[in-house]
Amino acid sequence: MTRSEYVSTLPPWRRLLAMVNWRPVYDIEQRTKQHELNVIASEKRMQESEKRLKLLKKENERLAALESRMDALLLNVDSSSQTPPATGSN
Repeated sequence: MTRSEYVSTLPPWRRLLAMVNWRPVYDIEQRTKQHELNVIASEKRMQESEKRLKLLKKENERLAALESRMDALLLNVDSSSQTPPATGSN
């Protein structure tokens, strides 16, 4: 069956679409492909975001540990630097 024979078997609205060479399946495939690419990009952004969040949490934990060590050192220094009691000699 040739293309013209095939087109002649189509309903009028479909013949018109065939005339302008509009292919609904192609359009659907392209939209589906674009949607899939968008989903993949979105998932990739989500994974990168989760990675950054984990790194920030680790950094916060590390900074909290350093801060507690500094506080302990400061308490130690403050308690050991008390002035000696004054003696009676001037």
